[in-house]
Amino acid sequence: MTPVVSIIMGSVSDMPVVKLAADFLDEMQIPFEINALSAHRTPEQVADFAKGAAARGVKVIIAAAGGAAHLPGVIAASTTLPVIGIPVKSSNSMDGWDSVLSILQMPSGIPVATMALDGAKNAAIFAMQILATGDPEIAGRLAAFKASLAGKIAKANEELKKIEYKYKTN
Repeated sequence: MTPVVSIIMGSVSDMPVVKLAADFLDEMQIPFEINALSAHRTPEQVADFAKGAAARGVKVIIAAAGGAAHLPGVIAASTTLPVIGIPVKSSNSMDGWDSVLSILQMPSGIPVATMALDGAKNAAIFAMQILATGDPEIAGRLAAFKASLAGKIAKANEELKKIEYKYKTN
């Protein structure tokens, strides 16, 4: 099976965050890979990975990093594939703002789609949306997932109706 999404994290300490992306992709039957690469500790490997990803069949890259969070940008600089950045609130982070701004403020010509702090599940959903533009089967699974979100809200409202308050009108 060839991965169409590659999840890259700056350190294995980011795994609790990226696990949400991996879980979603697995549930949606999207082939993916997970690796740790550091923009600062292994810059040559990052560049080699990014330059070779498309030739290996990867269509979207999700890159998670904390602190200075250069990984998504370094990857985006070396590939034409869409790169989705996940800023991670790490142990050396300034409440995650350093990661958010490092990924968000990319120079013109090197875009990175930036998710919310620790927003790995949205990164996976966005990757699926990109893939769905060229794959009707993935588009169908995505539509079913989105429909299930509406169903969850309807169910929540049914549960809220059961809660009683003296002045509640519904």
